[in-house]
Amino acid sequence: MTNINKPERENSTKEENAFDGITFEVVEEEHTHEGQKVKRRGIYLWPNLITTAALLSGFYSIIASMNGDYTQAVYAIFIAALLDGLDGRVARAIGAQSPFGEQFDSLSDLLAFGVAPAILMYSWSLHDLGRIGLAACFVYTACAAFRLARFNVQIGVVDKRYFIGVASPLAAVMIISLVLVAKDFPEVFDLREHGIQIVNAVVIAAVGLLMISNMKYYSFKTVERKRVPFAVLPIAVFILAAVTYNIPVGILVISIIYAFSGFVTTFLARKNTAT
Repeated sequence: MTNINKPERENSTKEENAFDGITFEVVEEEHTHEGQKVKRRGIYLWPNLITTAALLSGFYSIIASMNGDYTQAVYAIFIAALLDGLDGRVARAIGAQSPFGEQFDSLSDLLAFGVAPAILMYSWSLHDLGRIGLAACFVYTACAAFRLARFNVQIGVVDKRYFIGVASPLAAVMIISLVLVAKDFPEVFDLREHGIQIVNAVVIAAVGLLMISNMKYYSFKTVERKRVPFAVLPIAVFILAAVTYNIPVGILVISIIYAFSGFVTTFLARKNTAT
């Protein structure tokens, strides 16, 4: 009995020693191409470094919002969104996907796209509403956390062509584009008016609820892998030209269209299933 259990005890001792003391280390269990489970130490540098930069952008946005520098806060969230789209592509390109990277990315997303936009909106417009403004912003943050948790447990289960609910970076873009448009047109969005504050509270809560809805939103993940009609390119050029006329308004309009596209996509999917 002693000889049979000796290898198991040795492996257990090695695993305990891996976490002994104050050494900073990560041990992950991965599957090889042969289907075997192996434990590896360390992390992949480049994708996690990009994720850390996105985390830093979200953190900076919070600080900027607290200091009243709302334009810098908006730009920081936008940079975080760009970095969030980059880290996954880098990880897939160099074969550096890992469970640690997935979890770290979700935590970074929660700060950059769940907490930072809520603090931005509260500091910029909703603080005068008191508890109502606080509640609306918390709804958004909580929904972002729910959405990311649901996404993690549904990896490999749902259709990759669609997001179930609005993705958190896109939800954050909706909020920051609204802030930019309001800053460009202060005569329309007078933040001293109680009605405008109520509208902003409803908007941020509604965007939060869209994140945890079961509506299907096209993810565009399969577009780069297949051909499309040539007519799509001129249409894209005209859309980009219209956006550049007034970038904040263009981004906000596209965000609103995308938000409503989920209703259409879900309706068509249910109609096809019924038939």
